[in-house]
Amino acid sequence: MAVLGGILRFVRLGEPGSLVFDETYYVKDAYSLLQSGYEREWPENANDSFNAGDPGVLLDAPNYVVHPPVGKWMIAFGMLVFGSDNAFGWRFSAAAIGTLSVLLLALVAQRMFGSALLGAAAGLLLAIDGHHLVESRTSLLDIFLSFWLLAAFAALLLDRDDGRRRLARRLSSRVGDDGLPSPAHLAYGPFLGFRAWRLVAGICLGLALGTKWSALPFIAAFGLLTVAWDLSARRIAGVHHWVRAGVLKDGPLAFACMVPVALLTYLGTWTGWFLSEDAYDRTWSERNPSEQWGWVPDGLRSLAEYHRSAFSFHQGLGTDHPYEASAWTWLLMGRPTSFFYEKPTGCGADACSQAVTVLGNPLIWWSAALSLLVLLFFWLGRRDWRAAAILTGVAAGYLPWFLYPERTTFYFYAVSFEPFLVLALVYCLGLVLGGPGAEGPRRRSGIVLVGLFLAVAVALSAYFLPIWTAEVIPYDQWRMRMWLRSWI
Repeated sequence: MAVLGGILRFVRLGEPGSLVFDETYYVKDAYSLLQSGYEREWPENANDSFNAGDPGVLLDAPNYVVHPPVGKWMIAFGMLVFGSDNAFGWRFSAAAIGTLSVLLLALVAQRMFGSALLGAAAGLLLAIDGHHLVESRTSLLDIFLSFWLLAAFAALLLDRDDGRRRLARRLSSRVGDDGLPSPAHLAYGPFLGFRAWRLVAGICLGLALGTKWSALPFIAAFGLLTVAWDLSARRIAGVHHWVRAGVLKDGPLAFACMVPVALLTYLGTWTGWFLSEDAYDRTWSERNPSEQWGWVPDGLRSLAEYHRSAFSFHQGLGTDHPYEASAWTWLLMGRPTSFFYEKPTGCGADACSQAVTVLGNPLIWWSAALSLLVLLFFWLGRRDWRAAAILTGVAAGYLPWFLYPERTTFYFYAVSFEPFLVLALVYCLGLVLGGPGAEGPRRRSGIVLVGLFLAVAVALSAYFLPIWTAEVIPYDQWRMRMWLRSWI
C-alpha cells in the first residue's frame, strides 16, 4: 500500500510547475529559513521570480508569519536536497510524508484490529483518497500536522500494550502461595515507572504543535486517552482502587512525559528565531522593558509577545474567501478547495481544464461519516476501546473548529483527522468481514462485500485522479466530475 501511495504522490509531482494556493507562503518561507533561519519578506510579484527558478529576490527585512516553523523546515529539507528552483524540490517532503503516513496508518490499523487484511485496507483507503493525495502533492502545512499527530497516536498505542505487559509482570511477581497477588498489592497496584513511548508521543505532539497550533486539542485529548487506558488496565487486572491508582500512579508521569516534553519540543522548533538577531519581534522585550515580567529571559518574553499577536490574528481571521467551508460541511465534502485551475490547450477539445482540487473520494468520505455513528454505538453500548480511541482522534481534530463559527475555515483542514476517519471506516469493514471465528459462509460473504467496497473505491479514485493531479482534460470531463454545484 505504501508503494501505491508513493507512486500516486510522486508521479508528476512537479505539475503544475508553479506555486499553487498557500504554497505562495510556506514554500517561500521555507526558502527563507534555509537562508537565514527565520522568515524574511519578499517583493511584490516574487512568485513570478520563484516560479522561474530565481528565488534569490528574497529581501533582508524580517517577515511577520502566524504559523510555527516545523512544517516549513520540513518543506525546506526537500528544497535543500532537490533544489529550490523546481516544484519537485519544494513538494518532495510533502509527498514523502504523505507516503509514510500511508504505511504508518496501515501498521496502526493492523495493531488495533489484529488483522493484516484490515491494516492493508486502511493503507489502501488513505493511499487512494483524493483529499490526502492532493495535500501530499502540495506543500502546505496540514499534511505534516496530520503525520505528527498520527505518529503520536501510534506511539501511544505501543505504550498501551507496553503498560499492560508491565502491569501483568509486576503483579505476577508478587503472587502468594495461592497464585494470586496479595490484597495489599491489589489495593492500588504497582507503579509502572518511566515509559519511553509516552516520551516519543510527547515529542511528536510538540512537533505537531510546532507545525500548527490546531494540534493543541490533540495534546489534551491524547493525554486523557492514555490515562483512561491505564485506568482500564488496572480495573481489568483486579486492582481495587483502580481510579485513584491510575490517577495518582500513572497520571503525573503521563503528564510529565507528554505536556512538558511537548512544550520543550515546541520551544526547540523556534531555535532559528532564538539564534537570530533581527527576526520579527526578536528584540521586542528590549524595546519594551517590564518591571513585572523583567525576570523572564528576553527571548522568551519576545516570543510570548509574538504568540499573543499571532493569536489575535487567528481570532480575527474572518475574511471572505470563495472556497471557505464551514466545519459543518466537511464530512459531506460540501465545499472542496480549489488549489489550482487553468484552461490550457492541448487536450484535443475546444475547451480544456487543468485542476488541483482538494476533493475526497466520495465513497470513502461519506461512508466514513456514517461509520462514526456506528462507532458511537460500539463505544457507548459495548465499551469498545478502539471505537473510543478513534472517536477521540476525530473529535480532537474536528470539534474545536465549531468554537469559531465566524472564522474563515477550509475543507482541507480536515486532513489532520482524516486518518481517524479511515480507521472508523475500517472498523466497520471489520464488522462486515466478521471475526476469525466466523463460520465459513459468513466469512466468505464478508470478504466478498469488503472486496467489492474496496474495488469501487479504487475505481472512483481512478475516475477523479485527473482533477487531483493537474492532468489536462477536456472541460466536459472536468464538469462531469463536479457532482454537486457547491464543488464548482
